[in-house]
Amino acid sequence: MASEKALGLALVISSVAAPLAAIAVAAALSGWFDVFNNALSDLGHATRSAVAPVFNTGLSLGGLLMSIVAVKLLTRLSKTLAAILALDGYALILVAVFDEVYGRLHFAVSVLFFALLGAAVLYYGFASKSAKLRIAALALFTAALASWIAHLAYKTPRGAAVPELVSVIAALPVYFHACLKAIEVPAKSQLGT
Repeated sequence: MASEKALGLALVISSVAAPLAAIAVAAALSGWFDVFNNALSDLGHATRSAVAPVFNTGLSLGGLLMSIVAVKLLTRLSKTLAAILALDGYALILVAVFDEVYGRLHFAVSVLFFALLGAAVLYYGFASKSAKLRIAALALFTAALASWIAHLAYKTPRGAAVPELVSVIAALPVYFHACLKAIEVPAKSQLGT
């Protein structure tokens, strides 16, 4: 039982560490990336970025691990949350597969990834019986949304990397809370839909 929990925790941590580490390494190695003037996906542009293999591999691995976490762990807690996050993991894989070279298709899968991420935060918060968790989820979602509004409406900052990072960082507390709760649930149990 303890080894199953340790394996689950390692899987959860890896699902976050893989893409974030790849982003950090790619940004550091690029020599040109500026968090205020670029989108994160600029690092994954197959013809313009020498670090695209690092970035896209990290995103695709993170998306795969996120989908596995959703199916293997989060279904114990909520089938709906698990479905949202499994689809979001797949959307992250698609962000890596259809890099910026694909133009509108890349934009569409990126929007899908961030929309599903926001949906997961809101769903988990509002499906909870805890008023504190609902308020926290709404505050995190609002912070991410505000960063996108500032970027899209006011071009502040010029690049999309800041709202992208704010969205991911805002989702992490909810993701970890749900995963840690799911790890404590016996494998055959179902707590919600």
